[in-house]
Amino acid sequence: MHFFGPDEVAQRLPWVALVESIEAILLDSNAVAPERTVHSIEVLNNDDASLLLKPAWVVGDVVAVKVVTFFPNNGTLGLSTVNAGVLLFDAKNGTMLGACDGNELTTRRTAAASAVAAKRLVRPDAQNLLIVGTGALSPMAIAAHSSVHTYRTVEVWGRSGNKASDVVASLGSSEQEITRCDDLDEGVSRADVICCVTGATEPLVKGALLKPGAHVDLIGSFTPQMRESDDDVMRRGSVWVDTKTDGILAGDLAQPLASGVLSEGDLKGDLRDLVAGPPSARQSADEITVFKSAGIALEDVAAARLVFG
Repeated sequence: MHFFGPDEVAQRLPWVALVESIEAILLDSNAVAPERTVHSIEVLNNDDASLLLKPAWVVGDVVAVKVVTFFPNNGTLGLSTVNAGVLLFDAKNGTMLGACDGNELTTRRTAAASAVAAKRLVRPDAQNLLIVGTGALSPMAIAAHSSVHTYRTVEVWGRSGNKASDVVASLGSSEQEITRCDDLDEGVSRADVICCVTGATEPLVKGALLKPGAHVDLIGSFTPQMRESDDDVMRRGSVWVDTKTDGILAGDLAQPLASGVLSEGDLKGDLRDLVAGPPSARQSADEITVFKSAGIALEDVAAARLVFG
């Protein structure tokens, strides 16, 4: 039984192959993903920690279980706020095949899932990508989005300008112009695609500032208290989710649903609908589109199968 560390996971999950693997599993009738479970964890420093359990399987192939912890105060300790591991089993006999680092797998499959949606929702002439957030997902989101669309400029905004500069510097040389964004509102107003990868509990992206035809990719929030976009984003946008069951639990949807700004009937569909549908799901060039990602366990299976070969 082999354990794949983060470096091995990264090597085995190239972007194009990962995007295609996620697309394939979403259309596989033998793929099953029960609801995730989320538990609160009491810790000594009063941190509002969480434990997530996400199982999924493909009949006759593999069973995967991802275990995730979220400790939001870890940043002050120099530790990752999210930590995860994935166990893989043979679905024919239940034997354990191995395990792998879940952090690298999660960041890559999460970014790749947004790229799957972006392939179908971003305008063909989109030029400017804005990344909101400076954590581990920030460079991943740039790479994933850039694997399905060519952007002329990429901007990175963070509450800490120094951290945003660090993300830009970490990307090295590129054909793209990659710079730090110092004013979020200005960045939002000029961006064709806005990708949010934060742990925010107050809205960052203002819908009133979105340009016609913009695409908003919301990745960070996964609890009802977390939110990256305001009500105007939901009012103006055509909203898609990776999965309705989990997506409506995240604050970006849960809060406007609770207040009546949004109804479940307003949701256009899920990631499976996007993959099964036409190459472009846009209704017009000026349509504002929104994709809310909460994470699908099938994405973990798609990634794990690539890792384990």
